[in-house]
Amino acid sequence: MPTATTRTASTASTATTHVSPATHVTPVTAPGAPPRPSAVAAFHSVSAATTVLLALVAIGAAIHEPVLIPPLAASAALVHSAPTLPLAQPRGVVVGHLIGAACGYAVLAAAGSSAWAAALAAGLTLALLTLARTPHSPAVATAVVTVLQSPAPARFVPLLFGSTVLLVLTGYAGSRIRRTAPRYPAYWW
Repeated sequence: MPTATTRTASTASTATTHVSPATHVTPVTAPGAPPRPSAVAAFHSVSAATTVLLALVAIGAAIHEPVLIPPLAASAALVHSAPTLPLAQPRGVVVGHLIGAACGYAVLAAAGSSAWAAALAAGLTLALLTLARTPHSPAVATAVVTVLQSPAPARFVPLLFGSTVLLVLTGYAGSRIRRTAPRYPAYWW
């Protein structure tokens, strides 16, 4: 008979057990870990996030401006896959990215475009997000993108604002389409 090593949550020790080929061993997860989502929930989250990201690409193609930036992809993942987390709430998504852009432009004006300046902008953004009780880690990356890419503020900021509002609205709509989905947002402001 094959042997398998399993870890039990209650004893946190290893024990050797005999497992027949027809027996299924369920892996043990850490205490307090979130449950695995159902296949339907995972499909819903992935398809909603992908759809909104494709919409951002289509908008960018129509106006000949890059609208999809990496931080927005991370935001879409949070909004659609973890809608109850504080990091996914509308204030963090919308205001957080605007704070990130503002910090990026401030550091860009003071120190120019470099990896060093981008790191400073990231730290400044994290500090302001923390003080403003507006957690949204992808917004830190927006500051980095702003410093390293130096986008024109008159074009970038309105597109960033519109994109974040679109992410929030699709999160809201998506949570209403599937009745068993957690309601998004958990709170508006």
